[in-house]
Amino acid sequence: MELKINSRYPSVDDLRIKAKKRVPQFAFDYLDGGCNEDVSITRNTAEIREVQLQPRYLRNFGESNTRSKILGLEYDAPFGISPVGLQGLMWPNSPEILAKAAHKHNVPFILSTVTTMGIEKASELTEGKAWFQLYNPVDDALRDDIIDRVEASGSPVLVLLCDVPTFGYRPRDIRNGLALPPKMSLKNMLQILGKPTWAYNTLKYGQPTFQTLKPYTPEGLNLKQLGQFMDQTFSGKLNAERIKPIRDRWKGKLVLKGVTSEQDVKDCIGMGFDGVIMSNHGGRQLDAAQSTINSLRDITKYNDQIEIMMDSGLRSGPDIARAIASGAKFTFMGRSFMYGTAALGNSGGDHTIALLKIQFKQVMDQLCCKRVEDLPSYLLK
Repeated sequence: MELKINSRYPSVDDLRIKAKKRVPQFAFDYLDGGCNEDVSITRNTAEIREVQLQPRYLRNFGESNTRSKILGLEYDAPFGISPVGLQGLMWPNSPEILAKAAHKHNVPFILSTVTTMGIEKASELTEGKAWFQLYNPVDDALRDDIIDRVEASGSPVLVLLCDVPTFGYRPRDIRNGLALPPKMSLKNMLQILGKPTWAYNTLKYGQPTFQTLKPYTPEGLNLKQLGQFMDQTFSGKLNAERIKPIRDRWKGKLVLKGVTSEQDVKDCIGMGFDGVIMSNHGGRQLDAAQSTINSLRDITKYNDQIEIMMDSGLRSGPDIARAIASGAKFTFMGRSFMYGTAALGNSGGDHTIALLKIQFKQVMDQLCCKRVEDLPSYLLK
């Protein structure tokens, strides 16, 4: 596939700047912000970029191959699209845009339980290749029904989320009165009027709703009642007792997302998980958290027992290479792709994936590294 990008936006930072101009502040703050004082979100990227790689110029080198395998699946590059909640609030129709682009470029797309596209639509757009990330329901029957729908969709991977035992304290969202749909304060209405393309697309595609959960949501709920329903229906707390019936029911690959400690990785191995995604929820849950790259270094010794992936803080092709060189087998990004769709609309997913592919391949070629799995040997100790 020939990779083409819009030359006005050659980096994720460029996309972020453009996105900020096109999205109402309350929606952009939800996308862009971390928690508390935004220490963790800043630390994630800063410490990834402390990693240094060393080229090997004087060797017989032809051309790099960016294809990568994870969980028995082969992709064109070692990165995918992380699950992101409320995607349609940040940019209308964005999960559909990203699912299509991921399928076109043969990279994984993970659908969140609480985003604005349903399981069946994701399956249709990706020909059954979308992964699904499950917020664990309190009710066993609801949990089993969602898992059955995911299985029927053809999804190869179920991702459990473990890092939301409570919601992060996010001052920006509190100030903005963020809700779904957004609270129509005078301040928010003025923000919407100032972003006519976002407003038009919201009218075109309709107000964002939790599509996967629609069959289980009583009709006629107001916003307060919807919030109460979500609080009563889902629990972010996971333990061995809650995980066992999921592992027993789900016959595909099972991954735990949100792991940050060596003990959690050891527990995952004992519980029969196929993989883990080292993640601190993009810096949105615990501002005092260790950076993902430093968490990763503690657990690479388990790579022969469980497949180790990473997200949180990655914003470029060189960042992906740094993470792979540091021991991750695969990587995921959320904000980067949302900046792309918010900046460029329907072409944003394709542009962002192509951009990251080009950047990542340039790093491999510059290092004279032929295979993705060889990157750890280029890590400067």
